[in-house]
Amino acid sequence: DRRTTGTMAEQQPTPPPSHNAPVIKIDDAIEAIGMGKFQRRILWAAGLCFTADATEIMLLSFLSLTLQSEWGLTANQTANMTACVFAGSLFGTLTLGYLGDHYGRRPAFLLSCAIISVFGVLTAFSTGYSSLLGIRFMVGFGVGGLTVPFDIFAEFLPTSARGKHLLVIEYFWTAGSVMTPLFAFLTLSTSWRLFVILCAVPCIISGCLGVCLVPESPRWLISVGRDDEAMAVVRKAAADNGLNPDDLFHSSVKLKDEHVESSRFSDLLSKKWRKINILLWFTWIGYAMGYYGTILTVTRVFDADAVEGAADGGTPEFDYKAIFISASAEIVGLFVVIQTVDSIGRIPSQVMAYLGGGVFLFSLSMLADSANANVLTVLAFFGRAFEMMGSCVTWVSTAEILPTEIRTTGHSAANAMGRTGAFISPYLVGTNNPIKAVGVIMLMVHLVTAFCAYHLPESKGRVIGHIDDSNHTETDEHNEQEGSEMTFQYGSGSKTPVQPVV
Repeated sequence: DRRTTGTMAEQQPTPPPSHNAPVIKIDDAIEAIGMGKFQRRILWAAGLCFTADATEIMLLSFLSLTLQSEWGLTANQTANMTACVFAGSLFGTLTLGYLGDHYGRRPAFLLSCAIISVFGVLTAFSTGYSSLLGIRFMVGFGVGGLTVPFDIFAEFLPTSARGKHLLVIEYFWTAGSVMTPLFAFLTLSTSWRLFVILCAVPCIISGCLGVCLVPESPRWLISVGRDDEAMAVVRKAAADNGLNPDDLFHSSVKLKDEHVESSRFSDLLSKKWRKINILLWFTWIGYAMGYYGTILTVTRVFDADAVEGAADGGTPEFDYKAIFISASAEIVGLFVVIQTVDSIGRIPSQVMAYLGGGVFLFSLSMLADSANANVLTVLAFFGRAFEMMGSCVTWVSTAEILPTEIRTTGHSAANAMGRTGAFISPYLVGTNNPIKAVGVIMLMVHLVTAFCAYHLPESKGRVIGHIDDSNHTETDEHNEQEGSEMTFQYGSGSKTPVQPVV
């Protein structure tokens, strides 16, 4: 087994490749540079994108009700404000994910940041309902590309560090979830326009960091035949992590050529990938309906009388305490899953989280009209915690399952399916539907999601990257040509030094 487990840069670095066989695989090169300052810089750039995603989505709960009161909007118009963002993200994830696979991760990342930043600020200058819908659609379009920075970060992580660090990035999402009600509390009574500008700031910072700190993914460079550029990125990463690149990769060392054909969306439904992608799509649809449906349900339960209680054209009185507590639950859920995902695995984590989230959301809906506020707050807290656990592991599992040649296309397609589920959420949880009926439907959604996640392949300990067909037999090659389904090889990796490919 030529795969290795990752090492922290602060620990003993992986010995350099042998000088008599100067060709190494990109997986081994990533293992050799370890985990250090280089990846932490990318973590901040990619993580602030997640913060931006959270703030731009979470602000809808406040902005829609505020404008419903100020502009006299109907319930359907309010739902349209939320749905148009998810509609934009559906188109954005398909477009920007495709660009990430064909033109590079970095350009797609920076373009996403630019779109969100520009149109996020422009939201504050909306003059009416129609212009607001168009601007928020474009914000959603940019949000759809945020699978790309996540995949960039994943492609720079050594195997042993990947699970936990891909979950650490979710703390940035949680920060956005907590910051949004804080921004609302501080600014909505003064101006909703100031509120939306503040929510755009994280993405502006992320874009600036991306320009300065995030290089192109060496895995993508290898996949398109730009081997020398990939080696330059890897050597720079080693230097940033405090290692001597000349010791790790002497001048004659080359990266193994792993050029692959460009992927198309139709490839996702080829015999090789069909089953995996269909399971991923239904898991993402269910996760998005559950996660965003939970957020909207919590807002509906605690702020049912917010609009009615507001003075004509005034700001609704939100129950910030209950909303803030339920948002803080995501910190607890994320902490728990970080501690357990590498021990119990990606699949059991998802199944237990989606089942738990469904039960607590069902209970919240059933008791919404009868239980006291403390009981409802506890149910909302645990519901948000379980939803966060499930969604985080689904993101990690998706990035690990898909190989380099279709990673951003496949991840973006799955995200597009998720945005479809999110698009449905505001209409499902809308005030015209009985809250108990919402609870029953959402419970069924969670059961289906857990079923689909259960049938995904476990990716814990599997090296991220291409399917290595160098050891295929003639029969394997024939089966692949005939369209046999892909299989996965698992293992904890080898602790031996990086071995060149001979």
